[in-house]
Amino acid sequence: MTAAPVDLSVYLVTDTAQCAAHGRSVAETVALAVAGGVTAVQIREKHTDGGEFLRTVQEVAAVLPERVALIVNDRVDVFLAARAAGARVTGVHVGQSDLPPAAVRELIGEDAVLGLSAATPDQLRAAAEDPARVHHVGIGALHATRTKADAPAPLGHAGFAHLARLGGLPAVAIGGITPDDLPHLREAGAVGAAAVSGICAAEDPRAAARAYARAWTRAREESLA
Repeated sequence: MTAAPVDLSVYLVTDTAQCAAHGRSVAETVALAVAGGVTAVQIREKHTDGGEFLRTVQEVAAVLPERVALIVNDRVDVFLAARAAGARVTGVHVGQSDLPPAAVRELIGEDAVLGLSAATPDQLRAAAEDPARVHHVGIGALHATRTKADAPAPLGHAGFAHLARLGGLPAVAIGGITPDDLPHLREAGAVGAAAVSGICAAEDPRAAARAYARAWTRAREESLA
């Protein structure tokens, strides 16, 4: 069995600190963002233990409609624990310094989505050729970002377009993305755009997510015209 199709077009990557700074839990922020049009959610917890991470994933899973993918960042053990506890989790996203894709695939099974961060031509080609069947790649940073301390140098639209053409895997852009970037990303062949601060740090996550969703829809309509 392979992973079911998922819509990665408006892809929220959570930041607990930014949510908390605005008086919201991650689950509350996600619920508002989904109401605004987010189609996929990745839970990223860089500074919490496994138990707290698991609770956050379960809380988010409880507020997500079935059509919205829920992806766990880095922690395969948290994904497995959430799934064993009955939470609807879609897959895992890992970076180049995490477990290799083959090991992740072995653990999560054939029906789970496997995303991989890639920032160089060699990494993209390796992802495409990996027998672990990487589902999609996250390419960034599009712009300079403060939400990921180890982010590579900004690519800009042209740099992203160049990398997205390599390897042939579905590509999601990340890194300081605003709704104004979405037409360029759509034109470059991206299947989606990931937002962190643009939604988590927004005064109104629903309105912020709606702006991304409308920009993506408008870019798609213009590409079909």
